[in-house]
Amino acid sequence: MEKQSIKRTLIGDVVSNKAQKTVIVEVENIKIHPKYHKRYKVSKKYPAHVESGEYQIGDRVEIQECPPVSKTKNFVVIRKIS
Repeated sequence: MEKQSIKRTLIGDVVSNKAQKTVIVEVENIKIHPKYHKRYKVSKKYPAHVESGEYQIGDRVEIQECPPVSKTKNFVVIRKIS
C-alpha cells in the first residue's frame, strides 16, 4: 500500500509579487495564550510558486503544500478567493 500524504492548505493575502513566478503570501492565525487565555494574532509569510503573473498585492489566495520547487518554495498557489 502506498502512503497517502495530506497536503496542508492555507489561506492568506498576497503581500509581494515582485519576483518572477513567485508571490509572497502572508497567513494569519489566532492563538490563545496558555496562561492568560488571551487571543492574539500570529502571521507568517510563505513564498509560493505561480506560473503566470495574474496575482496582485492584496489578493486573497489559497496555497497548498507541494514538493520543493526551489530552496525556499514549498507551496503552490491553487486559486484566487477574492
